[in-house]
Amino acid sequence: MKKALLFIWAMILSFLPGVTGLIYSPHAGPSAWYDGLVKSGLTPAPWVFSVVWPILYFLLGVSLYLIMRDRRPTRDKLKAYVLFGINMFLNALWTYWFFGLHMIGISLYVSMALIIISIWMMRVFRGINRTAGNLVWPYIGWLVFAMYLNGAIVYLN
Repeated sequence: MKKALLFIWAMILSFLPGVTGLIYSPHAGPSAWYDGLVKSGLTPAPWVFSVVWPILYFLLGVSLYLIMRDRRPTRDKLKAYVLFGINMFLNALWTYWFFGLHMIGISLYVSMALIIISIWMMRVFRGINRTAGNLVWPYIGWLVFAMYLNGAIVYLN
């Protein structure tokens, strides 16, 4: 029972930035501002984001769960939790600044910071649990692609 509650808690924490996405993302409804932007030819259809993000949040949740389950008390676990929290905060912040405030330039810097923190987080996670660290790679890959999309919007608009 304790493992199940720990898993649920890890999932809740990992999906928190998604709440911001539901509030501000144009994929939750029409957005004249976003629709009016010139975007990269590689921008996926809106439904792709609705599929990819829950998968990535789930993988992050499993990754966090594996860290939480590790019985070895180390300073690295505290570092892992702090980095995970910063990551989730920046993830939500990007959505708010990009879609909520339409600050596409600042959002690009946030995405860069998010990638740096995510790579750092992955490395700390791998030091605790190799599988947990490896589960962060798809997220990092998507963040790099998202940064490209954000950069294209900055450049084209």
